[in-house]
Amino acid sequence: MKKITDYRRLLGVQENTGLQEMKTIYRNLMKNWHPDKFADNEEQKHEAEIKCKQIIEAYHFLVSIAPETKLQTLADYNKTTGTSGITDYNYKSQVLTINFVDGNTYEYLGVPKPVYVKFINAESPGRFARRHIYNSYTYRSTTKLTATADV
Repeated sequence: MKKITDYRRLLGVQENTGLQEMKTIYRNLMKNWHPDKFADNEEQKHEAEIKCKQIIEAYHFLVSIAPETKLQTLADYNKTTGTSGITDYNYKSQVLTINFVDGNTYEYLGVPKPVYVKFINAESPGRFARRHIYNSYTYRSTTKLTATADV
């Protein structure tokens, strides 16, 4: 998915970069781009503020889909997707967002439109999702911060 690739490029990390290494890279980038370093030049300060926001967004997104984060939250994820019903869903730009009865919300990235169409037309969307979506696409929780890599 383009968003993941762009965020990795922005931070300069690879797919297999661990959380600790990503945290170090993130902190170094924030030091380099902190707006206070550009207090003398208003234009550069504004550019640094924008860059910092992009770095923060990229870091939090990549942490949320990191294998270590998924491993930490796997039991909760399996409980939600295995036992909780779907209350609502939304699809935009190959991102399927599913809200569950237990209050959790997950985004599934890179879901093709034909799969989404089959999902919404399925006799049992929950069963279809268990078979074709939950373990087939990169996902992330959007209900709470799931990573333990502190900023």
